[in-house]
Amino acid sequence: MEDLIQHIHKFIVLRPEEARKLAPFFNVQHVKKKQILLGEGERCRYNFFVKKGCLRMFFITEKGVEQTVQFAIEGWWLSDYLAFEKREASAFTIQAVEPAEVFAIDYTSQEALLKEVPSMERYFRLLYQRAYAASQNRIKYLTDYSKEEAYVKFHNSFPEFTRRIPQQMLASYLQMTPEYLSEIKRKLNQATSQA
Repeated sequence: MEDLIQHIHKFIVLRPEEARKLAPFFNVQHVKKKQILLGEGERCRYNFFVKKGCLRMFFITEKGVEQTVQFAIEGWWLSDYLAFEKREASAFTIQAVEPAEVFAIDYTSQEALLKEVPSMERYFRLLYQRAYAASQNRIKYLTDYSKEEAYVKFHNSFPEFTRRIPQQMLASYLQMTPEYLSEIKRKLNQATSQA
């Protein structure tokens, strides 16, 4: 729980007595690599905070191809937020990319937490604002930049992701083929070694 409390302190001041109230609202889940935490079509019950490991969210296109839309590593949250809020079936799948440990909170518990610790309302608001901004940036990467520029911007912004995420999943996120991503990486490595 200490990891989550430290993350919360990056956004708001949480008094010690408030921090002590958090644990009962969450359950800890240990997840194996490739394990599904939420399947497409299942009711979205949880919002996940990643204590350790890496998760991804994806959907299957009409052509049967996995399209990754988001990743989450330590200190990140992940859920199908619309389905979570409405307690409806998800249009996405959430899967562990690596073995992971997550703190999961269901909608009812989250609402109870916000009543019990009102300052958490501000925490989640700031968190969602940041997530929305990241989503806007991703749209810009995909529409305004070349594939190479999109990869470079993503790599410079999130080097941890490019080191940990399998190339096929990263290519899916950046909407390119794994082969094209390999070509971009090779070209950039050659340019770096010549410089």
